[in-house]
Amino acid sequence: MILGIDFPPISHLIEWPDFLFKGTAFGINKVVLEIIISSLAIIVFYIYAGRKKALVPTGSQNFAESIVDFVQNDIIAQTIGEDGMWWTPFLLTIFSFVFMLNIWEVVPGFQMPANARIAVPAMLAIVVWVVFNAVGLKNQGPIGYFKSMLFPPGVPKVLYILITPIEFVSTIFVRPLSLAVRLFANMLAGHLLLGTFAVLTGALWASTKVGFVLPFALLTALTGFEILVAVLQAFIFTILTAVYIGGARHAEH
Repeated sequence: MILGIDFPPISHLIEWPDFLFKGTAFGINKVVLEIIISSLAIIVFYIYAGRKKALVPTGSQNFAESIVDFVQNDIIAQTIGEDGMWWTPFLLTIFSFVFMLNIWEVVPGFQMPANARIAVPAMLAIVVWVVFNAVGLKNQGPIGYFKSMLFPPGVPKVLYILITPIEFVSTIFVRPLSLAVRLFANMLAGHLLLGTFAVLTGALWASTKVGFVLPFALLTALTGFEILVAVLQAFIFTILTAVYIGGARHAEH
């Protein structure tokens, strides 16, 4: 308690008890509900947006096509290349899903990004890890893939003693770990900041009716900033996924 303000422990801000199927492996809490709603919302949105297929898009079709163009032009074309447009559905799904899980942070009544629970970004990172390794094995073959991974060209052979284990650990362990932790840490930090200023605003409103103005202004500004962070983290996660896929498709020369 600081200056008469009782801040809840962090566990109260990130732990949500099951409200359906309690005590079972199928328990549903707020985070699980967000994942379900996000999945359904993305499916419904893209089906609805693509139903007309008008030559001059408007409304939802225009918005959906803007997202597709962004993924193709600013992510795929910049990392995999023009021949990587085949990956549009996968990377579009990754971008849309990560963003939806992030944006719950500013949705009234929920105010908890699903990616602030490490299990969610960890699962996404595992999916990406499986995909880019499968792409490497398919396109280069097991021997070629591990050779290009462990023995990058242009490196003096004597340095392979140092470089090879670093490349192995980086590709097999660090990539998925960094993907998961980066997303989790950013969303958790933003959630804690918003929670802190919300508690501070409410406490000062109840006690002084005046002193809440500054923390409320900061809370409003942080809410807008966290919307930007939600988009940015979805972009970073998706573009790194594209980079890993692009690198796995062809051996370095």
